[in-house]
Amino acid sequence: MTMLFDFFGDLLTEKQRDYFDLYHNEDLSLSEIATTAGISRQGVYDIITRAEKTLLELENKTGVVRRWMQLRDELEKIEKLAGNLLQQQKKDGQSTELGMALVSTLTNLIESYHDTTEEDCEPSMQ
Repeated sequence: MTMLFDFFGDLLTEKQRDYFDLYHNEDLSLSEIATTAGISRQGVYDIITRAEKTLLELENKTGVVRRWMQLRDELEKIEKLAGNLLQQQKKDGQSTELGMALVSTLTNLIESYHDTTEEDCEPSMQ
């Protein structure tokens, strides 16, 4: 659910974003959020539930997160295979320049995807 929030969180209302974040990311209870917000526990629950429903609907319609995770997994497999190729080249006494370049490029690509989820995955609505 938090991955969906990373990708689609900016599409929620401010209140939905805030309560979702407090509940899922900050591990506050419904009662703690309700007390801070000055509303009922049921009100907090309803807002969080609507946010979760919205996030799931967005993913079901777009498939963005599913496709991103598949791509990331495939890139990690390719990186592992490239590493194996590099090890084999070293073992066979072959030139390893191409293998090292491939591993380096894939590592950078994978790191950029990991950085994207941590920093840039939220769509900008500004």
